[in-house]
This record gives sequence, structure tokens and C-alpha cells, in this order.
Amino acid sequence: MTTEIRKAYLPAAEQAVRLLESDEVADSWEKESVLPGMTVGGLAGHLANSVLQVEWFLAGAVVGAEPVSAVRYYARLVGTADPGSALNVGVRARSEETATAGPAAVAGQAREALGRLTPRLDEEPDDRRVEVLHRPGEEMLLDGYLRTRCVELAVHLEDLALSVDAPHRAPGAALAIAVDVLVAAARDRHGDQAVLHALARRERDSGEALRVL
Repeated sequence: MTTEIRKAYLPAAEQAVRLLESDEVADSWEKESVLPGMTVGGLAGHLANSVLQVEWFLAGAVVGAEPVSAVRYYARLVGTADPGSALNVGVRARSEETATAGPAAVAGQAREALGRLTPRLDEEPDDRRVEVLHRPGEEMLLDGYLRTRCVELAVHLEDLALSVDAPHRAPGAALAIAVDVLVAAARDRHGDQAVLHALARRERDSGEALRVL
């Protein structure tokens, strides 16, 4: 069943894989990215996971737990703005571990996974659930999880492209989904008054209410 979110996710994933396959990324693999403390290779590994993890999550066991929404997935994160937080340290460590395989292997794994996902996403029912592997016992609807992947693709496609001076960016549909999810997460985390200040009265935005990641 090809839903609107799946139609948005697949072109964004394709754009990410093309960037991963580029000479610009391969030639800069060991260099520092635009994200402090993360190499281009580590950032590429993190971006690749937005394709690879969809397959991993689909392979998980589901038991019928109340599904977590894409908004709550982000709203409850702690330490997103602190480079030294446990969350960000863990992300960098996992990303750099993925990067040890090298640019050809990371790009190849992502390309192969995308090739399998393209027909599979057309076949999965709209009520399909996936296991959130890094949060044992939690589940998401597949389309909800793909909304989070659109966020990751939109954000990190730009990060990686800027790191290697490449023109790749996420397509407009994925960007729109990313903005919708992140603004809703900001409202969930900080409340509408704080988000209103961030949008219209920046001098009163003491908590950076629109900062979710």
C-alpha cells in the first residue's frame, strides 16, 4: 500500500543514497564534518541508517503495544542540543562504528537496502507496526516511523552535503513532513505559548522552543 508518507520517504532515501555513493563523500571520509566531533564518514553512516534501520525495524518482533507517534518519538528526547549528552555521544559512537566499513561498503549496503524496500513498502499494509529496536518494548506504526526517517533524511542530507560541498538536498515532500513533525514535537515539549514566542517574539524565546534536535 503506497501511502503519501511512503511516496515522500523513498525519493528522499534515493537522494541520500546518491550522496553516499558520490566521490565527494568518499574523498572526504576521514575529514571533519560540519557537525563538531563527527567525521564525514560518521555522518554518512548516520545518514545511511535512515535506510538500513527501516529494514531492521521491519524484522523486529511486535506484540501489539500502544504505538508511539513520530511527534512523541522526538518530543521526549533529552540532551539533543548538548554535544556532550549521552544521546549525542551514543549517536556519534554508533555512526563512527558504521563508518569503519568504508565509503563503498556503507553506500553499497544502503543501495541494496533501498532496492529491497522500494517494492516492500508498496506491499506492507497501512496498519503495519515495527519494533523500535533501541527502545525495547516499544512499537510504532510503519508510516509513523517513516515520518521520523524523513526528519533524519532532511536534516542529515543537508549536513552531509554541506560537509562535502555537494548540491544534494531532501525533496520538498520530505522537507514538509520533517517541518511538520518537528514543530509538533516543539509544541509537545514546550507548549504553544513558548512556540508562539519562538515564531513571532524571538526576544521572549528564552528556551529556544523551536529547537528539537
